Amino acid sequence: MKHTLLGSLFLVLASSIWGGMYVVVKILVEVIPPVELVWMRYVIALVALVILGFVTKQNWSIRKKHFRIIVAIALVGYVVSIIAQETGTMLSTAQMGAIITATTPAFMVLFASVILKERLTFKKAMSVSLATLGVIIIVGVDNLNVSSTLGGISLVIAALTWALMSVLIKCLPSDYSQIVVTTYATLLAVVVLTPYVIPRLLQLDVAQLTNPTIWGGLIYLGVISTSLAFLLWNRGLQMLNASSGGVFFFFQPVVGALLGWLILGETINITFWLGSLLIIIGVLLVIKDNQQEKQTLHMEETKRA
Repeated sequence: MKHTLLGSLFLVLASSIWGGMYVVVKILVEVIPPVELVWMRYVIALVALVILGFVTKQNWSIRKKHFRIIVAIALVGYVVSIIAQETGTMLSTAQMGAIITATTPAFMVLFASVILKERLTFKKAMSVSLATLGVIIIVGVDNLNVSSTLGGISLVIAALTWALMSVLIKCLPSDYSQIVVTTYATLLAVVVLTPYVIPRLLQLDVAQLTNPTIWGGLIYLGVISTSLAFLLWNRGLQMLNASSGGVFFFFQPVVGALLGWLILGETINITFWLGSLLIIIGVLLVIKDNQQEKQTLHMEETKRA
């Protein structure tokens, strides 16, 4: 039970950090285009991860048969998904972003069933359904900007690829350090993006880049939202089923709404609390279901012994 709760805590923290990321991205993309922004946050994250890796004396070796999985994680999740997410955030409304992001756990359940052969239980399906309904209640569907079609398509791609990446992480042995895995994936993303980004850096407004708000936002994205949150998310997924872990993704819009209330003075009404309650019920169902699966597996192993 302690293992399940710790994994749940890691996923809640990661999702909460990303919940505050949308405001930062919205500010930064006014100055830095999405691809260049992704490259900058990864360069900062890579420095932080390498320092952390050497301070904690990590074993940097990766078996050859698993390196292809890390390459896929880097390309699918760290490159395609994040660029699509930040492009979608720039082009669409916050409401559309929240609703489309809510499809990620459903995609994770699908990929986990196909790739990992995880059993789709009634509780898993119910938890995703309740949490999805909770997000829709929170953000509403009345004032969506239907003209931002490209932004919506980008966000769907982001949700789909992030779900695939999250399931691919489960294909790696659990004894691999998530610091090492995240560092290699980040490095590969930087290598892939650098040829495209370097010529475009000269087009950026240097005066705006020296603004403390911009630098603060980049540090937040690189160190907190990328290095720390990716580590927490990857480790949490290793401790839970991939299909179960996706439900914790719903904390993003909840935290975003709370921050808007606390920092920006935005209004929170009864629908926020009702939606949040449904999300929490969905998460509790996942925790209970995951624990029951582990108990069943343990009993089966005991019988075989």
